[in-house]
Amino acid sequence: MTERVVGVLAWPDPELPAALASALLEDVIDLVSEMPMVTPMVATPSVRGGHDPGHLTWPTTAVIDVTERAGVAEALMALAGAAPGAVAVTLLAPDVPDLPALLVGKLFSAVAGRRRPVVAVCPARGGGAVAVAAAVPLPGWLAASRVRLDDADALDRLRADAPQGGVVVVPGWHRIRTLADLSLLDPALEGWDATRAYLLS
Repeated sequence: MTERVVGVLAWPDPELPAALASALLEDVIDLVSEMPMVTPMVATPSVRGGHDPGHLTWPTTAVIDVTERAGVAEALMALAGAAPGAVAVTLLAPDVPDLPALLVGKLFSAVAGRRRPVVAVCPARGGGAVAVAAAVPLPGWLAASRVRLDDADALDRLRADAPQGGVVVVPGWHRIRTLADLSLLDPALEGWDATRAYLLS
């Protein structure tokens, strides 16, 4: 069976209240866990850093260890290494509770069936990236990249690191990185139940 892995990078924004960051992360984990034909994972620094997302995951969700503030390349390689049968992996930000699953599907479609390996990026409004995907084995140039999802110039730097045509961009989405960003959430969209509960508490 074709295995596609989506890993949530569980590193909440320290500028957000801890309870809000946890609610956002819970919603993203639930979103990924409910996607068909996808293996969900959580990539997080070890518990020694004081952050343990284990209570937010489903029993079948693997939690893998990455270094603090892991870059895209490091996290994607860890995800691929944790799923020997994977054909593609996606790294997802922890603060996109209302992300349409269709956008994750577009990332996988963008990297599938290519003669040359590419990296697909869902850019974040205001800078940075919502998600980055790659086919397995990962492109060789990606291993040397130090780009992180939170880098404001993440897309430009990935393009600079890649050979020509090595980066494909899918439609972007918003991230909830400040309290002001909460206004971007659309109450008409289904999902993000934990975040709704936090906002109503």
